[in-house]
Amino acid sequence: MKVLIQRTNKASVVVNKKEVAAIDHGFVLFVGICKEDNEQIIKKMAYKIANIRLFSDEDGKMNLNIQQVNGSMLSVSQFTLCASNKKGHRPSFDNAKNPIEAKVLFNLFNQELRKYSINVKEGVFQEHMNVILDNDGPVTIDLEIN
Repeated sequence: MKVLIQRTNKASVVVNKKEVAAIDHGFVLFVGICKEDNEQIIKKMAYKIANIRLFSDEDGKMNLNIQQVNGSMLSVSQFTLCASNKKGHRPSFDNAKNPIEAKVLFNLFNQELRKYSINVKEGVFQEHMNVILDNDGPVTIDLEIN
């Protein structure tokens, strides 16, 4: 599983020129569900993200997690994170989980995040989305669990 976290001041997802989800400060999560992923990996990643300290404390150190700043998350499925670009110039997406299983795990991931009392909004699975975000910092973290 690969997740790209971007700390944001605000973010939204637009599908077919209609806003389908929006948050104020928090995280935008680009979520890649890969072939080897399972429920155990999903739960580990949700725990890691719910507790990662990427917000500044009173001394300006990144020492607070999303719960401590009452932030929200915008979770966007992105199979392209599982791409391999080892050969040639066209990425291979063979490492991405098939869409039926990936959707189940993506939904589980978002449910797990909500167990930490985090407001989680979602993009639309398997749709072309425009993600609009104001990256705060910028802070971008690449997490991988397998």
